[in-house]
Amino acid sequence: MSLGLGIFLLVVGAIMVFALNVTVEWMDIELVGYILMGAGAVIMVIGIVLLTRKRSSITTTRSAVDQASGEQVTSQKRSVDDV
Repeated sequence: MSLGLGIFLLVVGAIMVFALNVTVEWMDIELVGYILMGAGAVIMVIGIVLLTRKRSSITTTRSAVDQASGEQVTSQKRSVDDV
């Protein structure tokens, strides 16, 4: 989703800078276009970083023998590390 938003802002900003020949007294359309292009680039970089970050999962298996019945008991614990 962030990649799509970044591309959209980049395209809208480029259209405002390079394709429009409109003059408005109260707003500089080219400046707004450059700001949108910059925001789109930043959002795209953040999206790529979030997509490529590495996730690791840890599985711990523990086996023991129940002293009362003599049966073997196995327990598993899974955790995902988002660091």
